[in-house]
Amino acid sequence: MSAPAVAVRPAGPRLPHGRGPLSGAVLARLRDAAGPLPTEEEAGRADPYGPDLQLALYVLYELHYRGFAGVRDDHEWDPALLSVRRALEQRFLGALRTDVPAAGAEEAMAALLIEPAGDDGSSSVSHYLQREGRLWQLREYAALRSLYHLKEADPHAWVLPRLSGRAKAGMAAIEFDEFGAGRAEGIHARLFAALMTDLGLDTTYGRYVDPAPAEALATVNMMSLLGLHRSLRGALIGHFATVEVTSSPGSRRLAEAMRRTGAGPAAEHFYDEHVEADAVHEQVVRREVVGGLLADEPELEPDVAFGIGATGLLEDRLATRLLAAWRADRSALRSPLTDT
Repeated sequence: MSAPAVAVRPAGPRLPHGRGPLSGAVLARLRDAAGPLPTEEEAGRADPYGPDLQLALYVLYELHYRGFAGVRDDHEWDPALLSVRRALEQRFLGALRTDVPAAGAEEAMAALLIEPAGDDGSSSVSHYLQREGRLWQLREYAALRSLYHLKEADPHAWVLPRLSGRAKAGMAAIEFDEFGAGRAEGIHARLFAALMTDLGLDTTYGRYVDPAPAEALATVNMMSLLGLHRSLRGALIGHFATVEVTSSPGSRRLAEAMRRTGAGPAAEHFYDEHVEADAVHEQVVRREVVGGLLADEPELEPDVAFGIGATGLLEDRLATRLLAAWRADRSALRSPLTDT
């Protein structure tokens, strides 16, 4: 009896171009080419925030989402690729644990509620875009954020089976809203695709991986890292709390930026929707998701604080990259957008 044929995706995201020996070896394996995969020692020497490691991790994580055109589906659970992923994750996670200061969850949550007084945009992307950002900069920002927003809420859904009680109910309620509350046209990923159309961007899933700098890849990789590991469920909740608590004021600024630059009605609507929805979500995530989790598992408090701190660290790194480039009147991408 012959073995069943292995499914190969006929369509889907294209594999990106490699950025070094780690990502090059992983991509070669996905193309079924011969050659050794990176060793644990090689992964351990890599820059944990660098483009090579971050692209390799991104590609390996995408096998658990939509895969890639021409890549066999069974690569998702290839033991050799999983071993590489683990080594890369350990390098990335180890750096985050070193670089994120220790804090309590209550202290970390309280800090999220404080809007910078009189922020001049010196360190905030949304303040900058609201006040002086140009349309081409909004297009770059949307292209980078598409790596997450075209699968918005998917990384967070991994945590649902690992929660119970109030935390699970609160998390499921928020995810229900993110996925359109039962209406396909209301799925936030679809709303973001409409925003991209207004901005003249390609809505193909994964289209902007190649132009994305390592700082952008790292923000998305962290979500997958925390979501795919049950042991990191507390950190995932901390990350999720950061997103929801800070989303409403940031979205208000971005909606104003879209209106000021004439980006289009769908571009405005995406952020207007998040101003309203995430103001409600903030209360649910604080009281039910975080509160419920820590009532059930108080030992996870340091993990929740770590998730908040790690999110802030990586978002700050991305903001530094974007603002330095834009203030110098140059593209923040690895290659400028060519879409019209």
